[in-house]
Parts: sequence; structure tokens; C-alpha cells
Amino acid sequence: MKKLALVGCLAVLACSRPQPVAQQDLHYTVGPAWQAGGKWFYPREDFAWQGTGLAVREPAQAEGHLTADGEVWHAASMTGSHQTLQLPAVVRVTNLDNGRQIVIRLNDRGPNDPGRMIGLSPRAADLLGVGKEPARVQVVEDEMASRQFAEVLPGGPMLQISAAPLEKVQQTALGNAPVDRQGLTVLADNTTQETPAPGKVVLADLPATVMQGAPVSSMLWVETMDFTSRLAAMRQAAAQGASVRPVFLGHSTMWAVRYGPFATISEADAALKRALATGLTGSHIVVE
Repeated sequence: MKKLALVGCLAVLACSRPQPVAQQDLHYTVGPAWQAGGKWFYPREDFAWQGTGLAVREPAQAEGHLTADGEVWHAASMTGSHQTLQLPAVVRVTNLDNGRQIVIRLNDRGPNDPGRMIGLSPRAADLLGVGKEPARVQVVEDEMASRQFAEVLPGGPMLQISAAPLEKVQQTALGNAPVDRQGLTVLADNTTQETPAPGKVVLADLPATVMQGAPVSSMLWVETMDFTSRLAAMRQAAAQGASVRPVFLGHSTMWAVRYGPFATISEADAALKRALATGLTGSHIVVE
């Protein structure tokens, strides 16, 4: 009996030991293609991205894990996940149902559901009024802030340009390190170096603030941008009772076939599932 008691005590002690804290490994990343829910996602750089879709709350049990850009995830931070944008990136998110608007930093990949465009930390979701059900949102990237990350973070393309200045850059400690409006803090150490050393750049939490605007009535659509030919898009639309609209991507134009409108999220989800099953891999839900 004593042996059993001793074993039980050891088991309790083992469970109560503090778990090792993840160490931040902050870096700029685009990342490889990845698959979830039967759909492939292809991350890319786009510093002026905007779109509409559905936002969801990220699970709180993920507390403490490392995000795709090497940050330590916290439920109380103003952060989120995106399926394709470079990381980190700063975006403004507007809940079209209630008019609330927040600014967050995207630092992870997700959501895994192909019908959901953006994931929100529990704190960000609370401020935006997003509960268990998805919310219709508009997302607009802050181009200046997002480009700044590419310029200063380890792994950023701006630091890898072969034509970089040959002169060494002197960093000088200024006492309290400055924090700009995007939460970027550069910690200097009085050393001379050509590029920021790993661990010398940290990201402060963005302020948990919310602006209140007017709600916007909207409908749900399923859209695909798989067509480079307008004629091919029109044929597909005619066969499915859909419409065609141009989508401008940089200097090129794609033709999107749009299905809908759908009054409920479940109807849009079903239509998206059908579109993906027929091989229209670029299909996604939009709000308009």
C-alpha cells in the first residue's frame, strides 16, 4: 500500500512540474504551400492586401506555442492568423455585423477551415464581438507597417538584397528603446553589425483598442479566381447559374466566377464544399 501511495505522489509531482516556456524565435516568413480541409494554400508577399470573408476565434488551449513567425502565442494578445499573407503583418479588421474595428498583428498560419479567412486571438475576438460562431469581416492590410517588418526582421527580403550598403551600421543604445505605433521595438546593444542579430528585435503587444462604426448589411458568396480566360469563366458561370467579375492581382487580371448570394453561413459552406469537390481549388467565401 505504501508503494502505491509513493507511486501516486510521484505521478502528481511529475504532472505539477512547470512546463518549459517556448523561446521566441522571431523572424519574417512567407512559408511553403500547405493543405487543410481539402484545399491547398499558397503563401505570398502582398503588402496591400484586402478582402472580405469569415473570421473565427482561435482556441485558447494553444497558449504558449510558437507561431509561424516565431512569436510566443498568448490569448490576451492582439494577434491573429491568416492563410496566405507574409508574416508578421498588421491589418485592420472590421466586423460588418456590428461595426466594430480593431488592429491586430498576423503572426500565424490558419484557420484550417478553407471557408474561414482569418483567425482571431480570444482577446481580439472579444473586442470585435466574435463568439463561437464566425463573423462577417473586412480585412485591410497596413502597407507601411507590414513593409517595415520585411525591412528589419531576420529573414526579411530587405536584409537579403545583394546590393546592401557595404558600410557597417552602428547601433546605439538610447536608454528606453522606442516603440513605434506598430509595436516594433529595436533593442540596440552598442555593437557594430551589418544586420540585426537574432533576438535583438522584439514585437511589443499592440494596444487592445476598438473603434465603433456602423453595421453593414451584407450577403455571402462563393468565389473562385481560377480563370485567366474571361471566356472560360463565362462558360463555367453559365453552366452553374453564376456570374463573372474581374479580380485585379498586381498587374494581371483573373476572372472570378461568383455563386450566390447565400443568406446563411451554412449555405455558403455547402456551396464552397461543392466548388472544391469539382476541382475549383481557388474557391473561397466572400462577403458583399
